[in-house]
Amino acid sequence: MPWFIKTEKFTEETLRLKLKDRKRFLSDHKKWVVNLNSLGIEVSSGFLVNEDQKPGGGGLLVIKANSFEMAKELVEQDPMIKAGLVDWKLEEWIPIHGRIPI
Repeated sequence: MPWFIKTEKFTEETLRLKLKDRKRFLSDHKKWVVNLNSLGIEVSSGFLVNEDQKPGGGGLLVIKANSFEMAKELVEQDPMIKAGLVDWKLEEWIPIHGRIPI
């Protein structure tokens, strides 16, 4: 079964939200990921930080799905995407060496 990578960055509008509002959406996103895992879908999600360990570089989600279409349908259910809070891109990942850390 193929692996897919979703990358994302907050929109400018999202960056202008109050931190408590962003945290609410992030909490919903985390619950969504936990739910996918509870359904047996292999998925891992996290955020990126710079060299000073400060967030703001965006997020990354790795998901295993039968097809690009299935991965896209799942990703489009992410509360962050449904709310239009991020610009995102989905691509299939073709591993060529090493182990997948999920």
